[in-house]
Amino acid sequence: MFAPDWLAPEAPRPLRRVEYEKLAQLGAFDDERVELLYGSLIAMSPQGPAHDFAIQKLTRMLILTLADRADVRVQSAFAAGDHSEPQPDVAVVPRGDYSAAHPTEALLVVEVADSSLKKDRTVKARLYAERGVPEYWVVDLRGGVVEVHSEIVNAAYSRVTPYRTGAVIRLQRFEDVVLTVAEFLA
Repeated sequence: MFAPDWLAPEAPRPLRRVEYEKLAQLGAFDDERVELLYGSLIAMSPQGPAHDFAIQKLTRMLILTLADRADVRVQSAFAAGDHSEPQPDVAVVPRGDYSAAHPTEALLVVEVADSSLKKDRTVKARLYAERGVPEYWVVDLRGGVVEVHSEIVNAAYSRVTPYRTGAVIRLQRFEDVVLTVAEFLA
């Protein structure tokens, strides 16, 4: 396996988001599930039934409760700067026409984690905070908890609040929207 420090003092050149998008348009990743994080192509974790169930239930709940106030995107690209284009499991974004470009702003991002828990808690939390996403949820399937990351200070979330199956979560940007954790975390 290759380690980037083998090339020191040179460094690998990060892939830019526009280059990644062009390669994707050309079909370079048709047989792969990858996302661009900080200029590197990262293989996405496989999804099991519990993962898909949580996404399905949460998406339905958000669409029904938000109605026409925001768009709910499922496993779709989020343009997070010049070198990142993650594909969050669920993203609540401002209403808009995203037919020509991916959204660059999100009101809520949700990652459902099983084998990706470490990456979701560290790399993705940092990325979403840097992009100013005010609320980021990590749905920890193994731990049976939803971690709500909020309050960005110095490009990092300063508050992480755990919610278990008996709890309800009120969306930060839509205070009238209250979701019961047990409905999407089986």
